[in-house]
Amino acid sequence: MKTITASNVSELRVVARTILTDMSNHFIFAFNGKMGAGKTTLIKAFCKELGVNEVVTSPTFALVNEYRIDDHNPVYHFDFYRVIKIDEVFDIGYEEYFYSDNYCLIEWPELVLELLPKSYVYISIKEEGSGRRIINYSVK
Repeated sequence: MKTITASNVSELRVVARTILTDMSNHFIFAFNGKMGAGKTTLIKAFCKELGVNEVVTSPTFALVNEYRIDDHNPVYHFDFYRVIKIDEVFDIGYEEYFYSDNYCLIEWPELVLELLPKSYVYISIKEEGSGRRIINYSVK
């Protein structure tokens, strides 16, 4: 497991760049953290680093948002916070996303752990006050 500390939100883009470079052969990233820890904010930084020019928002009610890297390859952003039944994830056709070889950025992955591919990057975010965040990441 590797650890990066971000003193403030503006440093999250460097964190995203570091993780993407370090894990360049992975496309599935699962973000874990308490409500308000900065999962969506870090995903916005990931999207910027990947070349997404669209506005990135959490897909809390839609379950998945699709963005484009320079108007070409898709990036899928999932938020499973409101999933009540696993059938909801089957209904959106999660397999087509997870096994597409496109980036999948997943909030609240603990609610769908049994559906995640064998290998993915697990990112844990902990807020320590004053905007400081501890980010741990590893391949699962």
